[in-house]
Amino acid sequence: MEFLEEADELYTLQDIDTALDAMALSICEEYRHKNPLVIGVMNGAVVTLGHLLPKFSFLLEVDYCHASRYGKSTSGGEIDWLAYPHKSLENRHVLLVDDIFDEGVTLKHIAEFCHIQGASSVKTAVLLDKKHQRKVEHFTVDYAALSVADRYVFGFGLDYKGHYRNAPGVYAVPEALLS
Repeated sequence: MEFLEEADELYTLQDIDTALDAMALSICEEYRHKNPLVIGVMNGAVVTLGHLLPKFSFLLEVDYCHASRYGKSTSGGEIDWLAYPHKSLENRHVLLVDDIFDEGVTLKHIAEFCHIQGASSVKTAVLLDKKHQRKVEHFTVDYAALSVADRYVFGFGLDYKGHYRNAPGVYAVPEALLS
């Protein structure tokens, strides 16, 4: 993966694990008596969810959904549902786990879907909160392990043009490659 040599490493695996430990403690406090349905937003959340689940010390069920605005593109379009959650959301406390809170369009759409399906509560947990002013209005994440500047990032579940989800950390694509 020679592309990694050109990229800027923002967070190592150790940085990420430490941040996920801290986030998991807060989530455990919130859900310890609620038996939530934890839904991973695929594909990006697969790594974060896999690292978070063993850190949760409460009874839970796991499901997934797959909704995307990106595909293999680097810019977002219309939301495309590839898989809806399989378990009933009615009267459930739902925790949505995703890789990044960028503009928030997809995550907000999924949260609204959960509410429409009768969820008692819906909260969100993300690995990364991207810092910029283009966030969708009236929506924030409840838990964010780390924050990143407004750069195109990949690794630890996030892709760059469909690849590099398996990069061992979080990296930023060099600006020269984006132009």
